[in-house]
Amino acid sequence: MVTCSQRWLEKYFRFYNQNRPHSALDDKTPDEFYYENLPALPKAAYDLAPVIRTS
Repeated sequence: MVTCSQRWLEKYFRFYNQNRPHSALDDKTPDEFYYENLPALPKAAYDLAPVIRTS
């Protein structure tokens, strides 16, 4: 069961990470900063994509 406070915290963290720019991150959101700094996947990772199944 999701409480009112859990929903409020989820909304707050979503705002904090996705909408609120941070001066320490060059005025980017934490999500923007994180995803821009991920290493590129090697080509082999793309070649495996058809092999991965969800069922």
